[in-house]
Amino acid sequence: MANRIREKYMARKKYFDYPLLFLVIFLVLFGMVMIFSTSSYKSTMNYGNPYHWLIRQGIAAAIGVVGMIVFCKLDYRLFRHLFVARTCYWLSIILLGAVLIIGAARKGSMRWISIGGFQFQPSEFAKIFLVIYLAYILSRDAHKMKTFFSAVKVLAKCALIIGLVAYQNLSTALVLCAITGVMIFVVSPKTKQLIGIAVGMVGVLVAYLTFSSSYRNERLQIWLHPESHEKGLQTMQALYAIGSGGIFGKGLGQSMQKMGFIPESHNDMIFSIICEELGLFGAVCLILVFMALIWRILLIAMNAEDLFGSLIAIGFMTHIAVQVFINIAVVTNTIPPTGIPLPFISYGGSSILAILVEMGIVLSISKRIRL
Repeated sequence: MANRIREKYMARKKYFDYPLLFLVIFLVLFGMVMIFSTSSYKSTMNYGNPYHWLIRQGIAAAIGVVGMIVFCKLDYRLFRHLFVARTCYWLSIILLGAVLIIGAARKGSMRWISIGGFQFQPSEFAKIFLVIYLAYILSRDAHKMKTFFSAVKVLAKCALIIGLVAYQNLSTALVLCAITGVMIFVVSPKTKQLIGIAVGMVGVLVAYLTFSSSYRNERLQIWLHPESHEKGLQTMQALYAIGSGGIFGKGLGQSMQKMGFIPESHNDMIFSIICEELGLFGAVCLILVFMALIWRILLIAMNAEDLFGSLIAIGFMTHIAVQVFINIAVVTNTIPPTGIPLPFISYGGSSILAILVEMGIVLSISKRIRL
């Protein structure tokens, strides 16, 4: 009798992914340390205060942590309704369309909406909305995804959202494409056809970058010849920072390249300063932490209670994995330069807020797993 009671209890015992929570907290705190290290000099020069960007990021991170706790407490199955899916879809379109009409321009790009002095980037939250919408559609119609036409039909539904993002932010549109492709790939048995589409899209993208606007063609030239191109300074300085760090780095706060040589040292190029201050050892450790985070999310996706939860976890995992890869590849000049933040680490209120909400939903999914 006692054994039966024990077995019944163990069968119903709830699970919570504490390793994932620890990794998230570590990355947020590490990001705050690196933002202060990389921005203190520039912040002092511009504002007379070394904590300007640290305080702003800290406020966004605090709000993000509250959001993570709230969404962790919520049952993720509340999103598994047609009304919620449609709301996410149209809210993405409305916000992204509003950027084109009333958007605030920064550094030549119109990607933000400003309300009462508060600015946010709708494309960051569009990633969450798109994942929830796709998870609902794919889990509902999983039995219909046996034909190639069904997969194309789902792709077509996401084309408007991706197109609105691509109009001003091609790098974020690539992330959305990756999220959409991987989520469909998980459900659809038409593996060869989907891989063919992915290869074809990469070819189209390469041709687009090569023969489209002079602005994107210029970025391609910077990638190929950063040492001779007049705008290749940031790439070269990032490479200098990586090389000068050696194995164990110069020490936290001892970077020279952050002293105005790398313009976006606390944003997209923060990984180069990590390499300079913490060396190859620190950079590899950070990459291993990201790999552990991705692995934990994958385990949650594999053991989720239902297909809907599994697809949400897969979507958010793809978001983090693709952004980490693109950011590090850009900093090391492996791919043409493009502006995309390093998750949890780079400065950006919208980015840290959105990604912490994503982690809250993933933790909510983990709570439904039964041991």
